[in-house]
Amino acid sequence: MRRRDFITFLGGAAVARSVGARAQQAGMPVIGFLNSASPDPYVPRVKAFHQGLKETGYVEGQNVAIEYRWAENQIARLPTLAAELAHRPVSVIAAGGSPASALAAKSATTTIPIVFMNAADPVAIGLVASFHRPGGNVTGITLLSAELVAKRLGILRDLLPSVKKIAMLVNPTRPGVDIQKAQVQEAARALRLSLHILDATSERDFDAVFQAVVRQEDGALVVAPDALFLDRCVQIADLAIRYMIPTMFELREFVEAGGLVSYGASAVDLYRQGGNLTGQILMGKKPADLPVLQPTKFELAINMKTARALGLTISSDLLSIADELIE
Repeated sequence: MRRRDFITFLGGAAVARSVGARAQQAGMPVIGFLNSASPDPYVPRVKAFHQGLKETGYVEGQNVAIEYRWAENQIARLPTLAAELAHRPVSVIAAGGSPASALAAKSATTTIPIVFMNAADPVAIGLVASFHRPGGNVTGITLLSAELVAKRLGILRDLLPSVKKIAMLVNPTRPGVDIQKAQVQEAARALRLSLHILDATSERDFDAVFQAVVRQEDGALVVAPDALFLDRCVQIADLAIRYMIPTMFELREFVEAGGLVSYGASAVDLYRQGGNLTGQILMGKKPADLPVLQPTKFELAINMKTARALGLTISSDLLSIADELIE
């Protein structure tokens, strides 16, 4: 969906702000929707967030308003955007994209409830005290992507049994990136794989990353979860085919864009559950009493067209456990 279509879908930024102001004057609750990324890739997730709200009886424009703030992958903007929402003030802040969104919201307010929706360990990065007893004004749902690294590398080994060296792409500015790197390093050692860590902080770095993978003769690239990478999933998938590099991702959106394989939970469902949590808070529940949610279902997706383009033959065992084969 094009940006102008997304703005139409949301009702327009200016309209959203004026609706938010009118809603507060009329006593209607206002949700602050804070996201580190750009809006285009998040259309399905925003729709899912609306669905989660509807499950608790809230519909945007009828009995709740939403103020949208997108950082367009400029992480430095998040504190200012979070402060805008806190000063309005909104009834609750729903923070998605990079974990930096939730951290910025937490820094902006200790009283407004915050619901995070991301792939970081919320305890390790300081969002909550524990999963079962979050404490304070923050709760949410996490994909716990780091804990699935060993499973992803195992799938990659099954797919490419002769590979001895792999690379991992990370955004070094992402909160919790050291945890990401440590866990993939541990998983790689267990599988006796040599690992190279490669950094990218903008789309301008991607071509150099793939050149480095080729130069180092790495047999595959694992792309760590990050809002920047999701925003540029088509570019990354195209580069992988151009440089003939098998790629492993967390989210099926990358495989739909042309990436080779993904294993993880549904990010769309993450936002649905985030909308549901937000609705529960609007109904009067306190974040401290709502345990952090974790996914229970994980899916394996393989792009068969990409596999053929890379000259790969997928084993029957791997095909038999795949949840989705994309042509």
